[in-house]
Amino acid sequence: EMAKDMVEVMKELGYQQFAVAGHDRGARVLHRMILDHPERVERACVMDIAPTHHMFKTTDQEFATGYYHWFFLIQPNGLPERLIGADPEYYLTEKMGRWSSPDSIFAPEAFAEYLRCFRNPETIHASCEDYRAAASIDLEHDTSDLHLKIECPLLALWGEKGLVHRKYEVLEVWRERANHVSGTALNCGHYLPEESPEQVLDELLPFLRF
Repeated sequence: EMAKDMVEVMKELGYQQFAVAGHDRGARVLHRMILDHPERVERACVMDIAPTHHMFKTTDQEFATGYYHWFFLIQPNGLPERLIGADPEYYLTEKMGRWSSPDSIFAPEAFAEYLRCFRNPETIHASCEDYRAAASIDLEHDTSDLHLKIECPLLALWGEKGLVHRKYEVLEVWRERANHVSGTALNCGHYLPEESPEQVLDELLPFLRF
């Protein structure tokens, strides 16, 4: 539904076809968008992810430890909401700091806005619901569509200091799902646009200028 909403927004803006780039959760929505609306997406860039289905189905101790939040946030009955809500500032700062220091990457005003939003219980709940969907209905859709391959050009970028780089042969995995894949690891962690904006642009702009 999130992918459909984005396609509808682009249609309202006058774009029947477009290129799209996404990072982390946004890249997962992008993946779904390409599968559901292949006629709309001309080319796409995914940042610091492997396909969701692949990551779930190859889960091991290293992945479960590094991406513990995938399994914590899907717990039912408001458990993660209540625990996070007890100290949302601590949770967000500690969580984002595991992948890199928020103070060294995010502009103070940007991180302050993240914190302001995350103090809202509805924001916390929505975050949990996103992960619950990823482990349920989204995974069902991904499983049923394993036979589909992405036909548009796909650029994969990821951080060589992150778990995605350590755990996966990123280009190889994406080539199982797409016919025209290129990409590379960048000298950074998980937050590519914030940590290595110039490197991202060096890879992304030529890809988009087709």
